[in-house]
Amino acid sequence: MTTPNKTPPGADPKQLERTGTVREIGSQAVWSLSSCKPGFGVDQLRDDNLETYWQSDGSQPHLVNIQFRRKTTVKTLCIYADYKSDESYTPSKISVRVGNNFHNLQEIRMNENIQCLSFSD
Repeated sequence: MTTPNKTPPGADPKQLERTGTVREIGSQAVWSLSSCKPGFGVDQLRDDNLETYWQSDGSQPHLVNIQFRRKTTVKTLCIYADYKSDESYTPSKISVRVGNNFHNLQEIRMNENIQCLSFSD
């Protein structure tokens, strides 16, 4: 999601989108996963249904790659995780990396608050 202003952690992304505070831009990207079990892939990760999810199927690290076709500024990244439902699959930390291609990615954020990551200019 992109936003012109700083988004408070824990804010409801859907409400922010309805009010025009943020804009969902994930559909403009190509999404790929390091691994997934059949029926638990990108479609389930992105379907806005809290009952479906991505489930990795391989050794760590588990990666979600989001590649935009052109240079894109992202100021907020919102991730839904439900630790109470399935603590064993909830990530303990998130690393956000940026670059021009997969081989020159540099970490810009390491965060253990996986609900909402905001980026400053």
